[in-house]
Amino acid sequence: MSRLVKDYLEIGDFTSLDALIERLIQLRDALPEGAEAEIRMRGDDVFGRHLCIGFLRPQTDEEAECEARYANAYQESRERELSRLQDELGYCALPRRRRGLRAVA
Repeated sequence: MSRLVKDYLEIGDFTSLDALIERLIQLRDALPEGAEAEIRMRGDDVFGRHLCIGFLRPQTDEEAECEARYANAYQESRERELSRLQDELGYCALPRRRRGLRAVA
């Protein structure tokens, strides 16, 4: 099962209500199943308003490859940082407490 990614579409150049409804119907029909689409009005009076449609889609192979590459680099950097801090502060492992069952009245 692939991971789902949040994606966005913006509609800013609609002229008539009929054209907008037709465009939204086309978008809805093109969305993958389970997209959980939502629509919001964004923008302001100065820069203009537009409709923003957010939906979930499956992650592409290229995106997954890129994410894996960066995830590995991030994990390695965290391990280096932890090692540096342990060397700087001194590392002393704390003994683990055993958790057993206890009787409660």
